[in-house]
Amino acid sequence: MKELILGGARSGKSALAEELALASGLAVTYLATAEAGDAEMRERIRHHRERRPAQWGVVEVGCDLAGELVKRAAVGHCLLVDCLTLWLTRLLIDPEPERLARERDELLLVLPGLPGRIIMVSNETGLGVVPLGEISRRFCDESGRLHQQLARVCDRVVLTVAGLPQVLKGERIT
Repeated sequence: MKELILGGARSGKSALAEELALASGLAVTYLATAEAGDAEMRERIRHHRERRPAQWGVVEVGCDLAGELVKRAAVGHCLLVDCLTLWLTRLLIDPEPERLARERDELLLVLPGLPGRIIMVSNETGLGVVPLGEISRRFCDESGRLHQQLARVCDRVVLTVAGLPQVLKGERIT
């Protein structure tokens, strides 16, 4: 099963993804996309670490998310990617402008054929005002396009609001 869990900041999307991974009964590997570039991000990472079960594997992922998924996806295994928007941000600031399209296309190509369960978390950013800055608008546009493309290939898509999962596509969460 491939799942996309969307939500705003502090919506409960990561907690839901972790709950689903744990409930799967499968071995779990957490693919972390965050870089601890400042004190606030280090605190966020610490909070996520404390919440995760100790037996979960953790891999810090750079820009090659598709490659990591291919390497680690397996029957009887759950991969939890948190989060796609941090991964997208890395690609937006990459000095090679074509890299974003290449990495996104590779992810969309390999994802449908991967074995096991894959849960991806991402920030839904398109529900507010249009940002004033060019890079902010590009981020919203690129994340919106990515979410639409992923939603087409995922078995379940969930929007999390105030800690409540709203299933947009696929089977309900019990």
